[in-house]
Amino acid sequence: MPSGPEAERKCGEDCATFARRAAEEKARQVALVSPGRLVLGADTIVVLDDEVLGKPRGPEDALRMLRRLAGRAHQVITGVAFARAGSGGEVDLVGAAICSEVVFRHLSDQEIEGYVATGEPLDKAGAYGIQGLGGALVESYTGSHTNIVGLPMEYVLETLGRDLPDHRTAQDATLAGRRQN
Repeated sequence: MPSGPEAERKCGEDCATFARRAAEEKARQVALVSPGRLVLGADTIVVLDDEVLGKPRGPEDALRMLRRLAGRAHQVITGVAFARAGSGGEVDLVGAAICSEVVFRHLSDQEIEGYVATGEPLDKAGAYGIQGLGGALVESYTGSHTNIVGLPMEYVLETLGRDLPDHRTAQDATLAGRRQN
């Protein structure tokens, strides 16, 4: 279920706090229109030199991002939040920011241009998707692969196994918003 406009990073806000806040906002918005239901919100960002690389505005922007990422390490941070709204409008939230590090191979302009020509990077944060053709750009990564894809399943399953406010079942969970990566 779409949750509304994308969150914007506040001045001075660190990247992990931003990703968690964005996920919490998504989960809260959906929970308020679905009282009593457990809602899962997630927002994935790509960070290079403390700059959030969002979805490219077009092919030229994708080329620029990929050239910057080539041969370098960057972070992929997913904010994840579980929310449940009560009948009175109060919302219980449990959230976290999960970080993985990705190292890109050194890439030729021909490789970058060929990847961009596939269209795959145009709707992905950081202009790549590790789960698709963009996986060939990656030299290595540390952390959760599912986090890099856009939803850290290890954290989600662990959290669902804990006592959440008015916890019901995983079948009651609704994914809030769209993942960016």
